[in-house]
Amino acid sequence: MAKGMVGKTVTSLGDYLKEQRVQSKLTLRQLSEAAGVSNPYLSQIERGLRKPSADVLQQIAKALRISAEQLYIRAGILSPEDGVGGSVELAILNDSGLTERQKQSLLDVYSSFLALNRDEESAEES
Repeated sequence: MAKGMVGKTVTSLGDYLKEQRVQSKLTLRQLSEAAGVSNPYLSQIERGLRKPSADVLQQIAKALRISAEQLYIRAGILSPEDGVGGSVELAILNDSGLTERQKQSLLDVYSSFLALNRDEESAEES
């Protein structure tokens, strides 16, 4: 993912999180306590300065009582075209036996395989 795209995705995620927090009538401090995330870190996520891990997004989603998958899509971890339920990405993200780094590595490898297959299909069609 290009660096400019990451920044846009994170800002979109931050705006969405802030909107959800305000709709839930929670202060930043209340959400940070409910999610188990530090207040400054949550503030940085909302302002688009940090890209949170899948685990942090899951904690925030639980505290806001919203879908973690929606946050994964907004953060650019999942693609909306992948669909929800049964996707490889969700299986990786929900595997508690993997570390964050391992999850990200598996997601990167999976994405590269999909891209390679798309490139090969395009080449065959030409």
